[in-house]
Amino acid sequence: MTTDTEEPTLTIDELAARAGTTVRTVRFYSTKGLLPPPVIGARRVGHYGQEHLSRLALIEELQQQGMTLAAIERYVAQLPPDLTPHDLAIHRAVVASWAPEGTETLERRELERRAGRALDEEDVERLVAMGVVVLDGDSYRVDSGLLRLGVRLLDVPVSQEAILASRSVLIEHSRAAAHALSRVFRGEVSQRAAQDVKSLSAHMQPLVVQALLTTFQRSLREELREWLKESPEDRAG
Repeated sequence: MTTDTEEPTLTIDELAARAGTTVRTVRFYSTKGLLPPPVIGARRVGHYGQEHLSRLALIEELQQQGMTLAAIERYVAQLPPDLTPHDLAIHRAVVASWAPEGTETLERRELERRAGRALDEEDVERLVAMGVVVLDGDSYRVDSGLLRLGVRLLDVPVSQEAILASRSVLIEHSRAAAHALSRVFRGEVSQRAAQDVKSLSAHMQPLVVQALLTTFQRSLREELREWLKESPEDRAG
């Protein structure tokens, strides 16, 4: 498995399999400039990495939101050129947040295809504990918007308890922020017809999500800087 800092090691066939797409599609996206060129290794073989996987996942999410290829090209062209796979995953999460809530019932093979990797029983148990997957007989009810995030968390070197505690904190404060923001906008829409309210909500949601994401990233960086300034004794205390 590649990480943000590892050298690209996937062949185009491996990349397509991991992304749940075809080699022909990967090559087509490359000709459109949606994917960066591979790193050319020995015997002129192209090698791909996590950035390519992250971009393919973002393109897939944009397609699921109903964007045309031309619109996706414009969207990708506006992205900063130095985005890391982590940054691309955040962009994908923001795009996924535009979609209405919904779950899908999947068989195990399709679940693993969507996850982009094989899943053992411990992996599935952790996804269930995170609320990403719900067992439904021999099938799995999956929150598609959270699946890729949950899969990435499988490889995070922190305990299951810490992940669940983080999830609880995020849910609690996200609900509080949503409630406070709804009160702010309630006065703006109190005189509008119901259809106007729905239209305003549809336009505001992506903007609010992006604003919350940007604010959270800045706050988290500040917290980490302060934490790293503390002595080991202070952190232990």
